Amino acid sequence: MLRQPPLRLSFRFFCPVYGHTYSMADGAGRPAARKEGKPVDGTEKQGIIWATAAYFLWGVLPIYWKLVGHVPSGEILAHRIFWAFVTTMLVVVLIGQAGKLVSDFKELWQRQKDFWSLFAAAVLVSGNWFLFIWAVNNGHMVQTSLGYYINPLISILLGIVFLKERLLAAEKVAVLLAAVGVLIMTLSFGQFPWLSFGLAMSFAIYGLLKKTIHLDALRGLTIETAFIAPFALIFLAAGWAGGGSAFLHSGARTDLLLIFSGAATALPLVLFAKGAQSIPLYLLGFLQYLAPTMMLFLGVLIYGEPFGLTELAAFSFIWAGLVLMTASKFRMMRKMKAASVK
Repeated sequence: MLRQPPLRLSFRFFCPVYGHTYSMADGAGRPAARKEGKPVDGTEKQGIIWATAAYFLWGVLPIYWKLVGHVPSGEILAHRIFWAFVTTMLVVVLIGQAGKLVSDFKELWQRQKDFWSLFAAAVLVSGNWFLFIWAVNNGHMVQTSLGYYINPLISILLGIVFLKERLLAAEKVAVLLAAVGVLIMTLSFGQFPWLSFGLAMSFAIYGLLKKTIHLDALRGLTIETAFIAPFALIFLAAGWAGGGSAFLHSGARTDLLLIFSGAATALPLVLFAKGAQSIPLYLLGFLQYLAPTMMLFLGVLIYGEPFGLTELAAFSFIWAGLVLMTASKFRMMRKMKAASVK
């Protein structure tokens, strides 16, 4: 009897807010997997706690940006980039990974394609951060949530175009359902939801660029922010010299919030990286929807953004597509596990 070739599975998802790509192909490159019937151990429970905490913080991050809503979005972004660089650099030094950071940078420089791909990724994520901050502080949190929901589906389409991946039947239906949802929003508002699409597309392209660049999450964020930090510092210095800067001119509370935006950027990523090491990938893939769900509830229930029957219909099509896609991946994972033990 001929041995059947192992099932091939490609399961990718993105870290909200940062877009870091985690993937599994043929059982490789995934966080710790649990064998069938094996109870959840203490390490995995801690991993679930860390990952859930990370997604929770990403879900409530809009509240933080609302607290500095009186500051122009461009200045908030510049502070976020600069202080994220300072914060991550300090953490890297304190945990004794400065040498590894230097080695990472040297290796990147030797691989010029990866170096400039990471630079482009840093530019993209900076633009994504700006869109996110602007949207939150201008009453578009529901559209922000929509962007994060459709992001995994956009990544599937990019995989087809650039990586020559083939869709499963369920994934084709999922993409079609999401397209119907976006069409409903377009017909309702009289224009395409460019804000949601911009957030989703920038994340997806960011993840595509980083797909082959393997870096530690914390050191990777340090290098990415190091690329953009000089431009952010120049922007802040020009604003301060021209008297148009909110920093040092709007009270100690605003100053502290802007400074700690770096910690608000780095902390969830560190928690996520810690959790991702010890829990199954499918669980991380499921938890990724926690953040946009929280953003949706914040926008509608706390900040009073409109969410009528039209929005409900559009989101329902997108949610149905995500459920179908996730269920399809779970079935494929079971088949892959079954094939691996034969």
